[in-house]
Amino acid sequence: MQFNGVLFFPVTPFSPSGSVDPGMLREHIESRLPHQPGGVFPACGTGEFHALDLEEIRAVVTTAVRAVNGQVPVVAGTGGPLGHARAAARAAEEAGADALLVLPPYLVKGPTDGLIAYVEAVAAASGLPVIIYHRANGAFTADAVARLAANPKVVGFKDGVGDVGLAQEIVTAVAATGRTDFQFFNGLLTAELSQGAYRGLGIPLYSSAAFAMAPEIATAYYRAYIGNDEPARHRLIEGFYAPLVRLRDQTPGFGVSLIKAGLRLDGLDVGSVRPPLVDPSESQLVELKAILAAGRELAGS
Repeated sequence: MQFNGVLFFPVTPFSPSGSVDPGMLREHIESRLPHQPGGVFPACGTGEFHALDLEEIRAVVTTAVRAVNGQVPVVAGTGGPLGHARAAARAAEEAGADALLVLPPYLVKGPTDGLIAYVEAVAAASGLPVIIYHRANGAFTADAVARLAANPKVVGFKDGVGDVGLAQEIVTAVAATGRTDFQFFNGLLTAELSQGAYRGLGIPLYSSAAFAMAPEIATAYYRAYIGNDEPARHRLIEGFYAPLVRLRDQTPGFGVSLIKAGLRLDGLDVGSVRPPLVDPSESQLVELKAILAAGRELAGS
């Protein structure tokens, strides 16, 4: 399984009654596929994995698999309490996913050996390969990732911590194992802001929440990134991504809330976020609309 392009993390649409809306999810994913994402990651962070029950995860992944229809890999989220993580892994396999992204365990922070055992237990729950998500209480050492890389079912590493020194150690440690199929990607919030540095570490892939909201802007950035067009890349950073991050940082959880709000502004009724996240205020929506307009103008220039 290889990724080639921006990694797309769709939102999970909710109907007015609050239930998952598979039809809207399918429309959301299908409308982004012409922009050629490198992979689709349903029921992950942007998809509010934390707020979904097992049957909702199954419905989301099933819908995503059908919408993608084999065009690119589908990587489903799992994680949290170990029993839930194992069940979500099995549900994703039954739904036809190609791999799993293992989010951090719930609440507790165990030692390195326990964190390795957690990933291995999730990997053993299904026949799917897994990608490690390095974030919060799921923080891995370079030695831990090298040990996990000895398991052929562990195929990738997503960095959500942002310690570039440690990220370099992890890339080097995995290379020393002889694994050539192991993939790394930058999973920081609004990863476009840091991807120039991550490419220098040997981490060429990145996830993009902005792709879910405004694929034409995210794709313009990606073209500038792979084409080494630094002036175009910096124009998009200064005119779109940096203002988006300033707005995002006003309220906890806006890494998801703003994406859903942007989709609604664009006419795709994906509903609100679930608690404990909150929707933007009216003034924040006005600001988001202006940021999106500026980004689209830059993407078209």
